Amino acid sequence: MNVNFFFEDISSFPFDEKLYTNWVELVAAGHGKEAGDINFIFCSDEYLLALNREHLNHDYYTDIITFDYVEDDLINGDLFISIDRVKENATSYGVSFQNEFSRVIIHGILHLCGFPDKTGEEAKVMRENEDAALRILEKLQD
Repeated sequence: MNVNFFFEDISSFPFDEKLYTNWVELVAAGHGKEAGDINFIFCSDEYLLALNREHLNHDYYTDIITFDYVEDDLINGDLFISIDRVKENATSYGVSFQNEFSRVIIHGILHLCGFPDKTGEEAKVMRENEDAALRILEKLQD
């Protein structure tokens, strides 16, 4: 298991990497998966837009792109997260940066665990799983 955190084209900021690593492991295990090699790459809107155009042929901003390298029950992947989007979404949704940051991180992990979110029903299930995972994080922080 190897969870890594990187900053690409933005300044780093402090957060509890050990806490987030433990949380990712717990959430994955709760879905019958094991955390393998997972890289979180925090970046700007423009950096993620370039990836979105290059790899997905999408010409729009997004908060996260998940590259899935899952092998059976071992989740591996590269998760690129736009901190610009996280900040803007936190304001739009009326939540703290930390809440939205955590939600986006676990959203990517849930994708690696096999949860899609293309349909309305899938998005509902994804949101329920995000909420459950956020409650786990709250308990870990106590």
